[in-house]
Amino acid sequence: MSERGTPTPVRPEGGAALGCGPDRREAAERERAHTGGSRILAALEAVRDPELDEPITSLGFVASCAVSAAGDARVRLRLPTYFCAPNFAFLMVADAYDAVSAMGGVRSTEVVLEDHFAATAINRGVAARAGFARSFDGEAAGELDELRADFLRKAVLAGTDLVCRPLLAAGVEPAALVTLRLGELPPSRELDRLRQRRAELGLPAGDGAPLLVDPATGAPVGADAVPLHLRRARTTRVSVEANAGICRGMLRHRYRTAGQGESREGGEDR
Repeated sequence: MSERGTPTPVRPEGGAALGCGPDRREAAERERAHTGGSRILAALEAVRDPELDEPITSLGFVASCAVSAAGDARVRLRLPTYFCAPNFAFLMVADAYDAVSAMGGVRSTEVVLEDHFAATAINRGVAARAGFARSFDGEAAGELDELRADFLRKAVLAGTDLVCRPLLAAGVEPAALVTLRLGELPPSRELDRLRQRRAELGLPAGDGAPLLVDPATGAPVGADAVPLHLRRARTTRVSVEANAGICRGMLRHRYRTAGQGESREGGEDR
């Protein structure tokens, strides 16, 4: 003990005294940065590629993310090619900005799309909260609400196939599917996901809702339309999964490094 009763820092042989020196402060800063980055990744898991219906995290689109001790969040996004559709890219950057900005303790947000031909227009537009049409003034026909809805309808069809396949494999006749309600089905990630996508579109998603509905109107599918509906659902699901596989392969070829939160197993649990 020192004269004033303060513990004397232990000094390892040949080393510096242990205490609140630069090394300890740097370690604390690294820990805060790691924790903040994990929180951002968790928020970004809610941001999906509109076409592939998978989180941008599991797809490998998050190049980096961090938040300072003062609450300044920085996110860098990347895409499989330089020419990925600018409307899809804008939706992901804007959604990422909204997700991170909504986090507690974040005072400012910067989301930057890198290595893309329209990156400047997208990054400026999102930062200014200008919307797609103003960001691409003279080039865009309008905002992207209908595009988002179109892809959600495809997600509902693909999700319907994922929920119906186990039922059909278990011996349920296709015609019997029209009588089933969501609340009668066994719990599963696929069912939860289908409910979520239907709710986002304003379609029936409660326990009493029919399993088979028209994704454009929410109307129940009639017995005579079941075969065509199931074919459309399967075709949509196969197309979405194939596109996701192609995008993953192109991204890995382009960057050779995994993104933050990337899933190497082929995406979100289905």
